[in-house]
Amino acid sequence: MINIDEFDAFCFDLDGTIYLGEELLPGVENVIAHLRKANKKIMFITNSPTMTRSECCTRLKKMGVAAELEEVITATFLSAVYFTEQAPDALVYIVGEKSIEEEFKLFELKTTNNPLEATHVLVGLDRSFSYQKLNLAMNALRNGAKLVLTNPDPACPVPGGFISDTMAIASAIKVASGKSNEQIVGKPSSFYAEKVLEKLQINTNRCLIIGDRLETDILLGKENDIRTCLVLTGTSTLADIKKEQIYPDYIVENLQFFLKE
Repeated sequence: MINIDEFDAFCFDLDGTIYLGEELLPGVENVIAHLRKANKKIMFITNSPTMTRSECCTRLKKMGVAAELEEVITATFLSAVYFTEQAPDALVYIVGEKSIEEEFKLFELKTTNNPLEATHVLVGLDRSFSYQKLNLAMNALRNGAKLVLTNPDPACPVPGGFISDTMAIASAIKVASGKSNEQIVGKPSSFYAEKVLEKLQINTNRCLIIGDRLETDILLGKENDIRTCLVLTGTSTLADIKKEQIYPDYIVENLQFFLKE
């Protein structure tokens, strides 16, 4: 169905595309092996704000998918890159999990738990989100801090359904603070696309993005002149395409059908 000779690089989303929970989805191992044998560049690009790049590599390897650190981009990693490039002297209050703090330490970025001194509030999926964290973030924003989101996903696919994601938490913070302007680091931002292409060092027309979510994975490609393939193993359905008016270049039921004629 997809002529791989038209592309030099393949960028795979993770949740709902490569795996669901701790299980590889159908066809993944064969597709990755086939592309590596053909000397194609591979990137694993995720909006997950709960894993460092190193943790992501470890998780993939446990499932039987070899991945090098430089082949992985996570929302946590790119959040650290964003602050390093755009606001290196920022004092950041983080609503999120340990992985964000670990990436910040690697980049020697500064964080704070004092809402009155925070210059920015960075929000990611936080499975221990609390009323106290909501109040701290709210007061930081009311005091003039800028809002940055690791990713815009409202929910994340898991076995048996979904869990609430970053935007669900960010929405509560925005309502409480009265602030609605935010910078989004993750897909489908132009910043994310820019960093992916920087790593790949190829033209946009030689890259294919494969993912399960129209408004992040597919929109990332559409807004940055990169071709896209929607897999129906995660969030978006065929009915969503017409509803969202976001049209992928290719559609496959799962990665078992990715290489079939």
